[in-house]
Amino acid sequence: MRTSRLVAAAVLVGAVVGFVAVASNSAAQERPRPREAACSTWVRGSHATASCFNPNPDTDRVQLHVECARWWDPDMDGRPVEVGPAQHVRLADRCWKEIRKAWVSHR
Repeated sequence: MRTSRLVAAAVLVGAVVGFVAVASNSAAQERPRPREAACSTWVRGSHATASCFNPNPDTDRVQLHVECARWWDPDMDGRPVEVGPAQHVRLADRCWKEIRKAWVSHR
């Protein structure tokens, strides 16, 4: 009687482990990979800089946008730059005075 319970428990544990392994593998395959370059943006005074690296096999187009804090200071949209596979680019722009925010868009 004790042996049959042990065998049943072992079979149950094996089935649960197998089910979890199959479920996690299929979930990983269904999850879409991001196709955008990874970008970091930082602001120092009136200068904004973005650093982008594209780990994907497809080309990505990145563009730096800067919103200036002063109403008379025009906002800046840099020119779009292509980032090929395994390439790194650095984008920079500035305002006359302070920067409210800076971000990178992808196309």
